[in-house]
Amino acid sequence: MQKLFQGVSSRLKKLRKRIRRQSRPRPTGPFTEKQRPLLLPQPFPTVENVAAQRPSEFWSSSLTSLPLPTNAAWLNFVIHEGSVPEYLHPYLIQVKGGALTICYPSRLVHASFIIQDFEANLTVGSSYSNSSRSHVVTSFDDLSVTLELPGQITAPLVRGCPYITFIFNEPAFPTFATAHAVLDVKSNETCTKHKVSMNNGQTWLIFSSDPLLLAPNLVVTSEFKGVIRVALLNGDIEMEAILDRFCSTYPLEGCADISGPFRIAYEWRKNDEGELLMLGLPMHRELMSAPNAECIFSSVCYNSIDGEMQGIVGDLWVMNESPVPVEWFSLKGIQELSRRKELSDVLQHEIELLKPITTDSTYFHGKALARVARMAVIAEEIGCLDVMQTAREFLERSLTPWMEGSFAGNSFLYDPMWGGLISRNGSHNPGADFGLGVYNDHHYHMGYFCYACAVLAKVDPLWGSTYKAHLYAIAEDFMTTNHPHKQYNQAQHDTRVTQREPRFPRFRNFDFWVLHSWAGGLTEFADGRNQESTSEAVNAYYSASLLGRVFMDNSLTAAGLTLAAFEIRAARTLWHVPSTCCLYEPEFVSSNRMLGVLWANKRDTGLWFASPDWKECRLGIQLLPILPITEILFEDVEFVKELVEWVWPSLSRPDVKDGWKGFVYALQAIYAPDEALHNVDALMEHDDGNSLSNLLWWIYSR
Repeated sequence: MQKLFQGVSSRLKKLRKRIRRQSRPRPTGPFTEKQRPLLLPQPFPTVENVAAQRPSEFWSSSLTSLPLPTNAAWLNFVIHEGSVPEYLHPYLIQVKGGALTICYPSRLVHASFIIQDFEANLTVGSSYSNSSRSHVVTSFDDLSVTLELPGQITAPLVRGCPYITFIFNEPAFPTFATAHAVLDVKSNETCTKHKVSMNNGQTWLIFSSDPLLLAPNLVVTSEFKGVIRVALLNGDIEMEAILDRFCSTYPLEGCADISGPFRIAYEWRKNDEGELLMLGLPMHRELMSAPNAECIFSSVCYNSIDGEMQGIVGDLWVMNESPVPVEWFSLKGIQELSRRKELSDVLQHEIELLKPITTDSTYFHGKALARVARMAVIAEEIGCLDVMQTAREFLERSLTPWMEGSFAGNSFLYDPMWGGLISRNGSHNPGADFGLGVYNDHHYHMGYFCYACAVLAKVDPLWGSTYKAHLYAIAEDFMTTNHPHKQYNQAQHDTRVTQREPRFPRFRNFDFWVLHSWAGGLTEFADGRNQESTSEAVNAYYSASLLGRVFMDNSLTAAGLTLAAFEIRAARTLWHVPSTCCLYEPEFVSSNRMLGVLWANKRDTGLWFASPDWKECRLGIQLLPILPITEILFEDVEFVKELVEWVWPSLSRPDVKDGWKGFVYALQAIYAPDEALHNVDALMEHDDGNSLSNLLWWIYSR
């Protein structure tokens, strides 16, 4: 065993040098240090956001002057009483009364949901717990959040760490409690390791940097100053030896570097130069190019709702995703002249029927704008320039009022309290615009506007130049790259054409640990963060990449496509449920081919707007809007066929709307285009973000 660890250590030292060379920031855009883009002013008026509560007392005062995260995986810690658990792999964590409770959750499985149960397996605090002050978030980054507990106890909660670390900065009496009966406590000779066995079958290891006098009833009999680390022993003696070996080196914080296209690199800052043991999800291991397979310890294994986690030694990880070869048009094009002519006729008819968009909803207005923008792009692809010109004029008439704040029903405003674009209606009503004022679904709403703006700026460069600051503000709301208070890799991107100090949080919706987005905003949820539509998230990042192309901003293009690629990976891994799926239990897999809402701590087949048996809605919400990048999202033809066959019986319900049927037929076209065309021809209406021309474009480009 000792030789094994020595070999790993030697290889990691060599690997670290190579990875750091790979991770070194390098220019990805067209601008040199002397040729950076002009810093444009923030163009939208500011507003007092009364819909969202002010940042709570759980935020450190040193952070509240910065754009704060509104969709982070740990937001329950700072909302309301801050006591609702969050799932930070591999544990559920609750902070309450100045103490921190750790739960290694069991799973409750049903055909319509999977949920992880919370139990107070082990609670760690101090003699200062139960004071009037519970906890404060003192720092955060891409991969961690750090809490300060009463008694000057620092708890860096780093996702994917098998240990929970407590730094007792001043002498205090640590406290340990559990909801279970303690069967046995075994301590080593130096009292720096304690093995606690409980009647629920769990065994917990408590490591300390200095002697910790722990009695059989978990009472500590003397003050302690130093570091305490707690880990579940979920395996045999080999796993215990590995946890023993790496217990003294702990992560303090972590960043994610996306300076290379289709690549994410994790780097953790540690307390010392020792080797770092972390846990990787299946997606991490599938994509990982460094460390290599010899640094993976399968004997260190933890269950998770996102797949089995295994031990990985290394403080630098590099994950590479397959490039997304998508730009404006379809990948294969439409070759048959007769079909191009038919599509041109349909476009001409639809463009003549366009009426002014009157809805004041930012979501539905954005969808309607993107629908017309799709007509413009399709028209350009097939050379129907008169339709493209008409679409351009329509988009200009419709989008300019949003840029200038003259649209009567609503407008975009800047919220300096949280750092984000919200709507006028959403600024005073938390339910308006699906909660845009409380930062729900921002990437969905802004993504649709971003697509329409990118298309109009492409076909009308003068309009794009005039409103460039507005377009970048819309994109930066969910695509700001620089970190608000850390100095990690500040030089690697330059999509900041507005000002040097960020006005928005870093990548508002994207979660670099689970490799997908969250949509829930500043709301406390019992099951943690959530996201319903992965395809609308993909649309947001794809649209940002197109905006980058318009302005020759290679950094924005690369960042958008990179996030889109990883979002697609997560969607296909976590939301799509093929019959061969091993991630979820057979009872769940046998009844489902698609999730409804994915929660951090739950898998749900229901939707916010539909019951689980409306399978056509489950398919549609994970498909819309239909774009060139949709081909990558649904490139697994066998799964697509399974999915359509699973949905098909639902189409016989009398209340099924044609708009949802259109999405089912779109996927049918991947493997049976002629049948799909026949079915589409029978539709009487389409989704408000879709059109007959878009469906025909999709079918004809198979």
